[in-house]
Amino acid sequence: MSRAGQLAEASDLIDIDELIAAYYDLKPDAGVPAQRVAFGTSGHRGSSLSTSFNEDHILATTQAIVDYRTAAGIAGPLFLGRDTHGLSLPAERSAVEVLVANGIDVRVDSRDSWVPTPALSHAILTYNKDREAADPGRADGIVVTPSHNPPRDGGFKYNPPHGGPADTDATSWIADRANELIASGLEGVKRTRFADLDADALGSYDFRGVYVADLENIIDIEAIKKAGVRIGADPLGGASVEYWALIADVYGIDLTVVNPDVDPTWRFMTLDWDEKIRMDPSSPSAMASLVARRNEYDILTGNDADADRHGIVTPDAGLMNPNHFLAVAIDYLFSHRESWPADAAIGKTLVSSMIIDRVAESLGKTLLEVPVGFKWFVPGLLDGSVAFGGEESAGASFLRFDGSVWTTDKDGILLCLLAAEILAVTEKTPSERYAELEAEFGSSVYQRVDAPASPAQKAALAKLSPDAVTTTTLAGEEITAKLSHAPGNGAAIGGLKVQTAHAWFAARPSGTEDVYKLYAESLRGEEHLREVQEEARAVVTEALGDVS
Repeated sequence: MSRAGQLAEASDLIDIDELIAAYYDLKPDAGVPAQRVAFGTSGHRGSSLSTSFNEDHILATTQAIVDYRTAAGIAGPLFLGRDTHGLSLPAERSAVEVLVANGIDVRVDSRDSWVPTPALSHAILTYNKDREAADPGRADGIVVTPSHNPPRDGGFKYNPPHGGPADTDATSWIADRANELIASGLEGVKRTRFADLDADALGSYDFRGVYVADLENIIDIEAIKKAGVRIGADPLGGASVEYWALIADVYGIDLTVVNPDVDPTWRFMTLDWDEKIRMDPSSPSAMASLVARRNEYDILTGNDADADRHGIVTPDAGLMNPNHFLAVAIDYLFSHRESWPADAAIGKTLVSSMIIDRVAESLGKTLLEVPVGFKWFVPGLLDGSVAFGGEESAGASFLRFDGSVWTTDKDGILLCLLAAEILAVTEKTPSERYAELEAEFGSSVYQRVDAPASPAQKAALAKLSPDAVTTTTLAGEEITAKLSHAPGNGAAIGGLKVQTAHAWFAARPSGTEDVYKLYAESLRGEEHLREVQEEARAVVTEALGDVS
């Protein structure tokens, strides 16, 4: 019997001492593919236990980032933050050793505490405001996080001066340079041991205070306070824990941090679909403890370890599907943000719900459909041509009241507060409003299924072409499109999407784990969805062939 949704047991927990010892003791071999630096959709991730996230990786990657920013003419400060994963503090210190040795003006958290990804993006954009794109004094940043990944993992992500995830050109250059440095035995890496650093070697920045003080310029917090919305926020042991506490204090809203515990083993989590500990606020299994308390608050929220993802729990529906909340958020925002640019588009990834398409059409707004990866929304959020960008994996951001940029990376704290604003202003929970949208546009049945896939299988899947689909129908409907590139910007999607008038599926490899993701949606019910999924699996199986 599956233990998904059940509390973790002692046997599920990692040994933190072993994890950190492996970080320093194990040395990667650049000739082994699994031990090389590799940036997925959002940074390099791995585990010290499998020699894929170790001290040499971080020393080399940090030096590569220094070399990249020098070549790009970036000479301003670098903001550096970390989440609550066990490997994040050691990796942050390794990064500091290289950055200081290279003479970089490093700005770390003034409280020596955790920094959510959106707070780091916000800091970069705040510093760079009104600076020209060619200004060498622009800031950039690094956030040390593997996001929602299991406790054994570490992650390292670079955000250039635009504040969002680095694009493929940048990450490819950085990864190649890092692997060269590892292969050379770290020759060319400058380093000053952390223990030898002077007290004034690092600059500081109040990530939390600046971010929280600015929230009133993007969320109608007064409406939340006036309506008396009772919010329960669960940081899921992540970097947002102290942010939620300060939000409650500064704005005087009825907000309770329902689980303030931080423990790098995450012993308080319920197990995810595969019986692993994973801090995914969009997963019913990982959020089972929070869902069980849904009647205690008007809105319950969850965030992952770096708070770039959101989970919304309501008394009437439990945990909302991320697609459902994105549709409601778009419907609400474009009706309640009068100062937004009239021609600003709605951004969605092409594995997000068809309901979003219909909401956009009803609003008379342009829909920008892009590949998976928040980096595709960065230019539009910066210049205001995209007012909202959202991913099916529960990541999104949007513009301030005045139509200016807030963050160019996903902001889970922001979207959770938006859920409370929606309830306060409309007197309907987001799930109640979604039921109205379905009554108008059709009932969506959506599911993402993850399945194991080797690196070779993932590579083969990423190269799928429309020619891999030889049939002309899908689950009894005529196929209207077979896509290997996103219609919004023409970029390769790293997989395949097939759609009909009332359904679609997409298959693509995970950028962070050895699985592939099969997305499917139908507006014709559960049985039709199962037909779509069955035929989709057949396509993937045939495409992978004998690849192992």
